[in-house]
Amino acid sequence: MIVAKNLTKRYGKTIALQEVSFTIEAGEAVAFWGANGAGKTTTLRCLLGLQGFEGQLTVNGIDVARQAKAARAAIGYVPQEAAFYDMTVLETLSFYARLKKTDPQRVEAVLMQIQLEAHQHKRVNMLSGGMKQRLALGVALLADPPVLVLDEPTANLDVQAQRDFLHTVQTLNQSGKTVVFSSHRLDEVVALASRVLVLAHGSLLLECPPNELAHRLGLRHWLRIWVDAQHKEDTMSVLKQQGFSFMPNGRSVYVQVDMDAGGKIAPLRSLEQAHIPVEDFDLIDGEIVVKEDYHD
Repeated sequence: MIVAKNLTKRYGKTIALQEVSFTIEAGEAVAFWGANGAGKTTTLRCLLGLQGFEGQLTVNGIDVARQAKAARAAIGYVPQEAAFYDMTVLETLSFYARLKKTDPQRVEAVLMQIQLEAHQHKRVNMLSGGMKQRLALGVALLADPPVLVLDEPTANLDVQAQRDFLHTVQTLNQSGKTVVFSSHRLDEVVALASRVLVLAHGSLLLECPPNELAHRLGLRHWLRIWVDAQHKEDTMSVLKQQGFSFMPNGRSVYVQVDMDAGGKIAPLRSLEQAHIPVEDFDLIDGEIVVKEDYHD
């Protein structure tokens, strides 16, 4: 379905991708893994034909460099965070269906696929983050493309919304869609991918099954804890007093933990003893993308 040979992208003197080669078969779910700047998003933008590149790249047998628009028609793209006009869910899907010149009857089918039938008359600005991301997936599905490309699809979602979104994508993959996505979450990669391509500094570092990724990269283990905004400062104070390494991220805090039973729940016990209520938590392996500075 996708073949890349010596894919290279330069921005002036900076090399964003250097002779990256890979093949993705029809029906596979393949994850691109790497730190910020590794080349994940650049690779996806090349797949979409949104920027020039050196080397060879085909999608569904179409040469992306020569026929970018035709190649893009074979792809449904879901960004990390989509922006929509102030319309209802149904109006939004109908609008994009007209733009894509797809059968209007596809709208009803897509609503069922993304499980937003009950919310079709809600305005987009009234939707939760998870629902908005499912709507973005719905827009990508309107033309029934054989390939789905997702860029950090659950990065801004809470735990339950992440699980719901991944379940929907899993179902689509099992029905035959080829899924290509970038991620920095090991749980997401293990749940969805059949294979992982690891990028580092613009080069393909290694390729492996998802269950080997943590061991081969020596990834750290994290507990992500959600607390109410009014308790965030106290949470960080307790974690610092107890000697935990942590990173705040919006309404959540990432805490580095050991993977034995006691190590995994130690931060939760500390917060319980300090009478700080925890709204939710999630175990994660890997490198974490955060919005604030690291704390020891």
